[in-house]
Parts: sequence; structure tokens; C-alpha cells
Amino acid sequence: MSRVQPEKSTGRKGKAACALLLATSMFALLRPTALHAQETELRGEVSESAILSDQQRKARQLAQAAQGQAPTNAAQDDASARTYLPASAGAVPDDTDAADATADGSIFGPPEATGDTPAGIQAPPKPRRRSSTAGQNAADQTKDKAADKSRKKKKSTATATDITASTTASTTDASDSADTPDEETANRRALTIDSADKQKLDPGAKRTDAIEGQKKKPEDDPFAATGVKWGSFVIRPTIEQGLTATSNGDSSNAGKSALLSETALRFSAASDWRENSATIDGYGLFRETVSGYPVHNEQGRIEGQLNVDLDNELRAIAKLGYEAVPESASSPDAIAGVSKQPLRQTVNGSLAVEKHIGKMQYTLTGAVSHDFYGDAKLSNGTSLSQKDRDSTLYTATLRTGYEISPALTPFTEIEVGRRAYDQRIDNEGFERSSTRLGARAGLALDMGEKLSGEFSAGWLREAIDDKDLDAISGATVNADLKWSPERGTTIGLTGRTTVEPTTTANESGDILYSGRLTAERQIRANLTGNAALGLDWRDYVGIDGHDRIWSAEAGLTWWLNRYAGLTTRVRTEQLTSNLPGRDYTANSIFLGVKVQR
Repeated sequence: MSRVQPEKSTGRKGKAACALLLATSMFALLRPTALHAQETELRGEVSESAILSDQQRKARQLAQAAQGQAPTNAAQDDASARTYLPASAGAVPDDTDAADATADGSIFGPPEATGDTPAGIQAPPKPRRRSSTAGQNAADQTKDKAADKSRKKKKSTATATDITASTTASTTDASDSADTPDEETANRRALTIDSADKQKLDPGAKRTDAIEGQKKKPEDDPFAATGVKWGSFVIRPTIEQGLTATSNGDSSNAGKSALLSETALRFSAASDWRENSATIDGYGLFRETVSGYPVHNEQGRIEGQLNVDLDNELRAIAKLGYEAVPESASSPDAIAGVSKQPLRQTVNGSLAVEKHIGKMQYTLTGAVSHDFYGDAKLSNGTSLSQKDRDSTLYTATLRTGYEISPALTPFTEIEVGRRAYDQRIDNEGFERSSTRLGARAGLALDMGEKLSGEFSAGWLREAIDDKDLDAISGATVNADLKWSPERGTTIGLTGRTTVEPTTTANESGDILYSGRLTAERQIRANLTGNAALGLDWRDYVGIDGHDRIWSAEAGLTWWLNRYAGLTTRVRTEQLTSNLPGRDYTANSIFLGVKVQR
């Protein structure tokens, strides 16, 4: 029969232990203890300086333990170690007790349990949180100082090979640097970027001259005209005044010696535009008799040119000119027995379009030239009209070239035109209007300042409407070349073929071939010499007649300064003809002053 067993003392003791353990656990849970992560300030970013300080502290403890020394007080380590301050505000409560720091000073250890503050002992003031930025800057500064001290000590101690001892020494130097004066811990002046390139001045080096005292580069032509700025143009005017002594005042068969006052005005203007360009050139010549054979001569010309660059390698060139020249006494149309030859005025203009396609060059030019004459004054005071000589010449020229090289471009030209007289039938009953046709082939040169220009040869024919008059036809030669064999010397060659119509009865006109060879030499900077040789040949159509005119000229210009100089020239000219009453010889010498701006 069973009966109840008495309770043993061991069972009662086990139940009491379980109850005590449960009560302790409940008390621990109910106790208001701050979280470990909050007490050790592990929220937010962990500064590298805090981690480095912790590692240095542990290395120092290991080194002291190896030497048999007791570890230093944790409180001292905590004072030297900087408390981590998170960057975000509010991560750590302001009332965190400083005594909650770990016993070993590590930021990774558990919090140390502390009791309540005893009565009568005032609690230490709670530390104020520093700005995270300021803490970070201070930690970085301490790190930089410790690194500098470590490098210096490594250089002075060559036998230190132990990594742990080196780390301990650098930590000790870092802690000592906190006690150094402010002047040692102040920021050192940073070196400039170019400090390595700077070198000390050589006291024996020669002193450099001032910029104002340096020698200027000499000008190519120190006596050239500087010009006057007017709007977007630069104008270079020149005036020449002097006396001419000649053996033939008007270069005619009946001319005699005279002393003439000669005034020449010349000017040139060039634009300074960025893309296009324009030029204007002109001259005026006035000759009056001072003594001897009476001469009253006035003539002048002005011409402008405009260059416009269009798209697709297309360029337009426009020209416009005006000229007023009295009929020369040696002209085939000169009127005998007059006191004053008629004044011939010419207005001409042209428009050309240039197109480049690869190496091919095409130029189409249209030109108009109108000549009109004034009345001739006879010796008896009456006048003789020259209206039947007024005419207009229309021409169109197509030029095709192929660029063999930048310096050589052969070309061909075809010209068609029409000469129309204002008076269809002249005073002698002839129809003087004519049709013009010509062809040429030539070569264009472009070798810079050394050699440039072009020359051509061909055939030209003008058929007159009147069947009783022969057509004016013949070979043509044209040239415009400049050659510079050396600096300061320029040699030029020009050639031109001109058709000269006439209103003389039973005559068609003539062809005039003109050639001129010039040379200019800069002897000195202020002394320039020039020379010229000329040869003209006039072939009459319908009659067996011809003229030969040759001329020679030499001159010097001595510049006193950039704006004024003395000039002189000697000239001789002779005309020889198989027609009666046309031969003459004229010799002259000129001395004057030349002023330019």
C-alpha cells in the first residue's frame, strides 16, 4: 500500500534557487540602464583618429607587459584618449555620465557597472558636447603631428626595427606634443607650388636692361609714308612741287624750250576691313609755263577697286575709274593750228566674278568704257566740236586657268565686244562702230616677293561696220611682271596692246604696242634711285605708216626725314616716224621737293 513520501531538503533548496534567479533577472530587466551602444557612443561614423588612438593604447600596454611593468591607470588612458563624438546631432544624450566609460579605455568593450553617487559628494559636471567638426579637425591635427614626430624619430634612430616599439614611441611623442608650447603646435607655412623652381639670384650675374632701353627692331623702310587714318581707310597723300627745264614744251614737232612749274598730287587709300578690301588711287598733274614756250596742261585720274569674298570659293571684283587728259600734241588725232587741244574724258567700270573648282580657275569679266571729247580751241578764237569721236566700248572676257602649282597657272582668254559711237555716222560720212573679237594665252606667276605677275600673247580684231574701212587686227602682247633679285631692288616689266580708232577720213585707226622696263633701288635708307626704259610702236591700218617712240629716265630721291625729301630726274624722249611732220625730240630735267604723310 502506498503512502505519501516526505519532502526532502534538497528539493526545497532547488526551488529556492530558481526563485532567486528569477527575481534577479526581473530586477535586471526593470533597472533603467542606458543601452550599451549609446553609452559607448557607437552610433554614427567612427573617426579614424579614435581607432588609431585605441590601437596605439593597446600596443603601448603590450609593450609595458613585455617589459614587466604594470599597465597604466585606465583613467589616465581615458583622459588622453579622445572620446568619439558622432557627426549627427542627437546621437548621444547630453546627460551621458563620463564615468560610464570602459575600464580599459576601449570603445569596443562593455560598459562598467557603477553605483550611485554617495551622499555628500557632488557629482562632477557633465561634459559639454563639442561640435563634431571641431572634434574631427582636432583629431586630424593630432594625427598629423604624431606622424611628423614619428618620421623624425625614425630618421634619428636607425637601429629601431621593432614595429611595436616604433608605434609606442610615436604614441609617446604624440602625447608629449600636447604639452609643447603654442608656437611649436602652430600651423607651419605651406610651400608654394613653384618653390622648387625658384633659385637664388647670382650676385655676379649681369643686370638686365630695362624694356625701354632695349634696341628696337629696325623698320624695313623707315622713310615710308605712315598714312592718315580716315574712318576705315588709311590714306597716304603725296605732293611734289618743282621746276622742269625742257627743250620741247609740249613734245610736238613744233615745240620749243620752256621753263615749267610742275605740281603733282598723288594719293592712295586702302581699307583695313577684316574680310573684304578696297583701294582708291588717284593723281593730278598741273604744268604751267614760267618762261618760254606756252604750255597749260592739266590732267588727272582716280580709280577704285572693291574685292568681296563670296561663298563657295567665289569672289567678286568691281572697278570704277575716271580720267581727264588733254589730247597729246603727238597723237595721230591731234588737230594742227589750235591753241588748245580738246580734253578727252573717260569713264570706265568693270565687274568680275572669280570661281575656283579644284585646280581650275574661272573668271568672267564685263567692262564698259565711255570716251567723250571737248571742243578744240582754234587760234582765231573759235572752237571745233569733237562730238563725232564720242564712243562706248562694251567687252566681255572669259578666262580659264589651271593651277599646275601654287606658283604657276597657265590660262586662256576669249574676248568679245562692241564699240558703239554716239554719232552713228561721223562728220566724214563713215560708220565707225565696230565688233571686237580676241583670244589670248598666257601664264600667271606667284612666287611671293621674288617674282609675281603674268604675261600673255594672242590676236585681236575689230571689224568696222563701214565696208570701205579695213578691220583693225593684229597680234597682242600684254605683260605685268615684278622681279626682286635682292631686298631693296625691284625690277618691273609692263606691256600693253591698245586699239586706237580714229575719225580721220579713209583711215581705220592703228594698233599701239607699249613696253616699259623699270628699276628701283634703295641705295640707302634715305636715298632711293629709279630708272626706266620705254619703247612704243604704232602701226597704222590702211596706210603704210608707223611710229617708233623710245624714252629713258633716271631719278633720285633723298629723304630729309619721313615726311619731306628732295627729288630730281632726267628724261629724254624721241619719236621717229615715216609720216611727215611727226618727228620730235624732248629732253628735260626736273628738280623739286616731295612731301608725304
